[in-house]
Amino acid sequence: MPALPFDALLTLERRVSHDGLVSIGGNYYSVPDRTRRVVEVHQLPDTIRILDGGRLVASHPILEGRRQYRIDPDHRQGTAARAMRHGHPDSLPIGRHGDHVARRSLAVYQAVGERLAGGIGGQR
Repeated sequence: MPALPFDALLTLERRVSHDGLVSIGGNYYSVPDRTRRVVEVHQLPDTIRILDGGRLVASHPILEGRRQYRIDPDHRQGTAARAMRHGHPDSLPIGRHGDHVARRSLAVYQAVGERLAGGIGGQR
């Protein structure tokens, strides 16, 4: 037995998905935009470390269960990333993390529907 505690390490190779995620143990972990398509993964008892060309690019706590996502907002660039980081008040996440849709009153959609139907709200 070793005199000092040590972490068991499982080294894997994984392909980064088109939306910047790496699948490990049935869960998904983000990597920064522009990370190369194949990465090395170090799975420790409580942490996932993702390396690109030998350089650490992401570290996440291991998720329990399956089909869960751990997305670091700092891994994303552009408008959607800023909205994720700063909690954009006029949009909600939909579908995948980073996708947003504007919040509108249902009255807006009612008026559009009526106008398209040539009904009460709109004259043609």
